[in-house]
Amino acid sequence: MPLSLRIPSEKENMIKKAASRAGKTKTAFILEAVYEKLGLIKSREEMIREMSGWLPRKEAEQLRKAVGVFGKVDEEDWH
Repeated sequence: MPLSLRIPSEKENMIKKAASRAGKTKTAFILEAVYEKLGLIKSREEMIREMSGWLPRKEAEQLRKAVGVFGKVDEEDWH
């Protein structure tokens, strides 16, 4: 079923850039975000928490540090 959204042009440009970096279409990128918000798919953070749950404490901490870079925002990507 088609759905129409009104998105400010600056936000649409952000979505286009993020989708392109992810190798996805705008539609696929937006649907993934909706699915995550609805709890239909797991976010990266949820997957990391689950994966690190079976590791020894020290290794789990190393994993969290190693993937921490993915949670950082480069402000230049959003302008």
